[in-house]
This record gives sequence, C-alpha cells and structure tokens, in this order.
Amino acid sequence: RQLLLHTYGRGIRGKVAYLQASLHADETPAMLALHHLIPLLDAADAAGQISGEIRLVPYANPIGLSQFVSGHHLGRYHNDGGENFNRGWPDLYDGLPEKVGDKLGGDASANVSLVRAALRELVAEREPTTELESLRFTLARQAVDADYVFDLHCDDDALMHLYLIPAHWPQGAGLAAELGCRAVMLAADSGSGPFGECFSVPWTRLQAAFPQHPIPAACIGGTVELRGQADVSDELARADAQALFRTLQREGLIAGDPGEPPAPLCEATDLAACEIVHAPAAGIVSYEAELGAQVKKGQTIAWLIDPAAEEPTAARQAVKSGTDGLVLSRSTRKYVSPGESLAKVVGTEPLADRKAGALLEA
Repeated sequence: RQLLLHTYGRGIRGKVAYLQASLHADETPAMLALHHLIPLLDAADAAGQISGEIRLVPYANPIGLSQFVSGHHLGRYHNDGGENFNRGWPDLYDGLPEKVGDKLGGDASANVSLVRAALRELVAEREPTTELESLRFTLARQAVDADYVFDLHCDDDALMHLYLIPAHWPQGAGLAAELGCRAVMLAADSGSGPFGECFSVPWTRLQAAFPQHPIPAACIGGTVELRGQADVSDELARADAQALFRTLQREGLIAGDPGEPPAPLCEATDLAACEIVHAPAAGIVSYEAELGAQVKKGQTIAWLIDPAAEEPTAARQAVKSGTDGLVLSRSTRKYVSPGESLAKVVGTEPLADRKAGALLEA
C-alpha cells in the first residue's frame, strides 16, 4: 500500500501545518475537502504566497479504504484485530522527559526547538512490527514536529464540530469560527490515544512535569468533524477547503488577506458535558428532535418502536435527553441494538456519569 503526501514550502523557516483526511476511511467528506484544498494551495504556491510548510495527506488510511465486506465499506476499525484506526496511537511522552529534562532552560523558543527535535527522534526510533503500526509511524513522522495538526473526520449524521485540548482554547476559536462549528468540545487527555492528542498532549504533560521551565503547548492537535457521513458534495467541500485555507492564512502559513473573521457560532464546552443518548432496547428509531435543536432535560428526542410488540400502543418507548443542550449528532441506523448510541446532546454542565476526558464512544 502507499500514501500520498503533498508538501508546500519545504525548507521555509516558519510554522508547520499538517492536515490529513479520513483516518476513519469511510468518513468521506474529509477526502473531498482536501481534494478542493490542494488546487488552492497549488495556486498560492505558484504565486509565491506560501510562508510556512504545509504537509497534506489526502487519504490517511489505505488499509481502511480497501475494507469492503458484502458490499459495505467498513473503514473505522481494522478488520485484522478490530482496532479503531483512531485509537491507540503511540504515547510520544514515553521517553520524552529523559531526552529533554536536563537540557530545558529559560528560553521558551529554545525549549520548543529542543522538544521538537526529541519528538522526531522518538518517532524515528520506533520500529513497526505490523502493517497498522507501519501506517501509524509513517503518518506520525510527518505530523510530529508540526505547529498545527488538523485531523479531518466526520460523524454519523451531525453538525460541524471540533475537538481540542483545553490548552488550545481560545487559540482554536478562529478555526472553529471559520468552519462554522456548532460545538467545540475540550478534553485534556482522553487516555485512549487518538491521533490529535498523540501530538498535543506530550507538550502539556511536559509543562506539568517541568513547571520551572517555559514550555508552550506548541502543537494544536484538532480533530475536525466535517458534519455527517452523507454530507458529501462539491459545494460543501469547497466551502470547507476555503475555510481551512483562510485559517492557514490567519496562522501565518500563507500570505494574503483572509478577510474579516466570521462570528463564532458557539463557545467551547467540556467534553464531559456532552451526553451520549443510548437505546434502552432494540427497535426502530424515529427521531422527534432535529439536528441543531435545543432540547431540555427530560424532553423526548426520539421514539423507539418494538416491531414485535403484540399491541402497537405498547410498542413505542420515549428516548429522552438527560441534559439541556444542542442535538449535535444522530445515528443514521434506524434499527438499533440495546445500548447503541442514538444521539449526542452538547450541554454546558459536566454530567455526573461522564468520566472527565473520556471519548464520546467510551
């Protein structure tokens, strides 16, 4: 298998941005967005406007792209072992304090250069033993020293949203506004090793370990959810590509005027304030609340219908929200099993039964 890498501004002394599409290989909107971003970058490159280094991987998962079972594309989990392609990424903090601890000083910029060099070494030293590890380390070597890592995904049926660590808010507010995000969720460290955290969390952990030294959170690792799986059109993808291009302009990687920044559509919230609404039983799902609806705790957002019920009047069970908030996503599956995720409702108050930092499917 092979990966394709587009690099702009190689060797330019400036910021570095890394963008990749569809690590979950069946999340198609991301690939189409980068398809439309590449011509914009080509034109900027031809005009001499690239002022940083931009690395772009238009499809991040050739393994998942090949996984078809009975005519269905299954790109979220590795067929050989069932591992989620966006979990279990290498812990790059492992070995990092030993490499840099006695070399850190009082100059924040020098510390950033030192840590980036150490991270490159840590990734270079790892030897993959499986095809999946080979994919991971190939991608990691391109992202490990970047200032910005934008991992482009999508949800099931959803509005635009973004995941960041708290250290990068409100710094990431510009990206969220450009994309038109309806929710931004913050988690310090999920503990399950998604791609973006692989590169952002080592910096904050190093800060905590060496508080006597200035160590910025120098890599913004954002997981961008480009709406839902069915939201695949040239019109949407062009708009998303232009939003990413303007973000790169605002962050100093591309010259030119991005125009006035758009007004934000949301504030960030703790990931623990996002409720996953589960199916209490098997059945047919009929949604009552639309995407983007503001619901109240106890409000019915869907009905679960048991097709085997002898009496139709007893077949319907209300599925209610456990919090006040925005209906961010819904399942596209209309016949579900017990415990299956039906919707995400983004509130503002952390939920008592949600583990802080835990990813939404945990």
